[in-house]
Amino acid sequence: MTLAIFLIQLRACKKTISFASVKKSDRPFRIAILDLYDGVANQGMRCIRDILKQFAQEQQINLITEEFEVRKRMEFPGLDHDAYISSGGPGSPLDSEGSDWDNAYFLWLKLVEDWNAESPVEAKKHVFFICHSFQLACRHYRIGHVTKRRSTSFGVFPMHMLEDCRDEQIFDGLQDPFYAVDSRDYQVVQPHHHRILEMGAKILCIEKERPHIPLERALMAMRFNSHMVGTQFHPEADAIGMSMYLQTEEKKDSVIESHGYEKWESMISQLNDPDKILFTYSRILPNFLLQAWNNRDQNDPISGS
Repeated sequence: MTLAIFLIQLRACKKTISFASVKKSDRPFRIAILDLYDGVANQGMRCIRDILKQFAQEQQINLITEEFEVRKRMEFPGLDHDAYISSGGPGSPLDSEGSDWDNAYFLWLKLVEDWNAESPVEAKKHVFFICHSFQLACRHYRIGHVTKRRSTSFGVFPMHMLEDCRDEQIFDGLQDPFYAVDSRDYQVVQPHHHRILEMGAKILCIEKERPHIPLERALMAMRFNSHMVGTQFHPEADAIGMSMYLQTEEKKDSVIESHGYEKWESMISQLNDPDKILFTYSRILPNFLLQAWNNRDQNDPISGS
């Protein structure tokens, strides 16, 4: 384990962004973004950066962000961050099993778990898994059956809360159902309830309930433990940026070719609905960051946005 830790630290090539504002704490709030996009052009990383910048400005804190290219360069953060956001990404969450970067990713996760097991509450590390990362975590923890969908899910869809979601802080301020951007070829179904109970994990949300269709509903959000949570959907997607992106000629043609004109038109319409994506964007990741910040600086709490 000592050699493995050394190798991960050695590969931790960092790109640092500092969002400085009026300080409420002498020590900066440090966030690591694990980039799983494998060099593929995307909107996810931009959206995550924007949320972090807005959070720093609204809460008036000195926030330092470091980015790590997991799949292409096998870069991993150390344990000197307060929280970690692991991004979405392309490809199969099954085919990478046993690859070097996949093994290193879960070695890094084990280091975080070990740290949390031995640390006081204010020093624990918080992790948020998005889409591809969520699928990897579900596969790793044996939460359920990770499988390819019959067809790609792409659009703005309702997410339905389960009972354990009612007291979940990251969903504070959202209604049931709430709406989110969903873009995936894979899904997590057939939850292993014994394993979930054994871990102390909780299923928080599922995809749209359709009793008349004989297909299982995919798991859309999980709390894996007290400090690790994730969503199958994209809580970082912002309405304005995504709408502009989908209206570029190249992306519009790509979506229409893959999903049809009606799907593209529906996506634009729902992104422009202020009661849908805006609420999700302004709540879930900011609530996660607020939870991590308050746990770290319990003697210097800040109010929610």
